[in-house]
Amino acid sequence: MTENQAARPAGVNIGTVHGVAVVGDHNTVTYGTPDRGEELRLAVRQLREEIAEWRRSGGEGAGASLDVVRRLDDEMADAEGELASPGAPSPARLVRLRQALADAGAVTATMASAAAVGQAVGALLGG
Repeated sequence: MTENQAARPAGVNIGTVHGVAVVGDHNTVTYGTPDRGEELRLAVRQLREEIAEWRRSGGEGAGASLDVVRRLDDEMADAEGELASPGAPSPARLVRLRQALADAGAVTATMASAAAVGQAVGALLGG
């Protein structure tokens, strides 16, 4: 063993891999990129359900909150329709959805799926 090898921690170090490589027990390889549109569609559906529950439980106390939540729900309904069709949602749709989500942040901050929607929109917009 050389001095350089002794200084390295135990493990696997892989430089460049072409094709498929699997290391270790019980590993799998997934080919391709995640379907970000499908992730967004599912997150939007979940957030719309959480908002409906918020409304049923009397969360519509403040008028301003209600207006921003309605706008968010409208944007999500439109996005859901676009996500159900083939192809990616338009960047303009994603920007409007992101803004509606930010505007409703005070209400949706405690809704777990709001973060998922934000992350999926960010991934589709590239940042």
